[in-house]
Amino acid sequence: MIQEIYPKVFYPEYRRKKATKENNKKSFVLHFEYNKIMLIKDALTGALSIPRFEDLEDEDENIYEKSYYVNSVDDEEFYLVDDISIPEFGGFYMEGIQVLREFEPRYQAFASVSASQVYRWMQSRKYCGYCGTKTEKSATERALICPKCKNIEYPKISPAVIVAIRNGNKLLLTKNAKGTYKYYALVAGFVEVGETLEEAVAREVKEEVGLKVKNIRPYKSQPWSFSDTMMLAFIADLDGDDKITLQEEELSEARWFEREDVPVLPFHISVGHEMIQKFRDGEI
Repeated sequence: MIQEIYPKVFYPEYRRKKATKENNKKSFVLHFEYNKIMLIKDALTGALSIPRFEDLEDEDENIYEKSYYVNSVDDEEFYLVDDISIPEFGGFYMEGIQVLREFEPRYQAFASVSASQVYRWMQSRKYCGYCGTKTEKSATERALICPKCKNIEYPKISPAVIVAIRNGNKLLLTKNAKGTYKYYALVAGFVEVGETLEEAVAREVKEEVGLKVKNIRPYKSQPWSFSDTMMLAFIADLDGDDKITLQEEELSEARWFEREDVPVLPFHISVGHEMIQKFRDGEI
């Protein structure tokens, strides 16, 4: 999965610091524009890389002062820099954030997509939702504070459940009716206010495919910053009739696959992909 970067260690906690010229080779510049990230493309090989401060310091003398620390991997640091002009030369360009699904090295992809979640939160909370006053960055934690009414906003992390539904030697797979991802996936959805995770699993399964499930048990969790989500994965067994009633506004397809017919997916970065392949391999 994308967060599995061992033996490297990811440090997500808030630190009050700016990038420095002394560490410009180990500090990355993360510049986002909505759902795009600034990268460098090598003119000869086409290889993509995330710019470091040493790549941009000659273009913007104030780039260090503009930096906002987000996270670290070992001794390498990742900073948001919003107000920046993309250089005309040097291979700099904006690319859709989904490129990080396959980006290498993996630890840079994970740190960068995690930073994109912080970026989107900060962009959507520039003004207080209560009184409209411009918010300010907290000096002690990762938070945005309204200087007028003192409302505090923390990063958006939406809990969502995803479930592998087993029917003996069969697994239920679906295809989304929306978005650009058209491969098979598991039933998933966001948790509603006031419900337990297990209740969310049962509700999502009933809503999307019209089935009942039992023996709902946790598998593992995964931060999924592509959608500002904390994915909470479960395994469950079919309870009763296996006839599927498709929620067509959400799904374009849902069907049962025999274990040996479960498709091999092109990506291996999500907990959903992991569960699908573990079922195929007879491990769950």
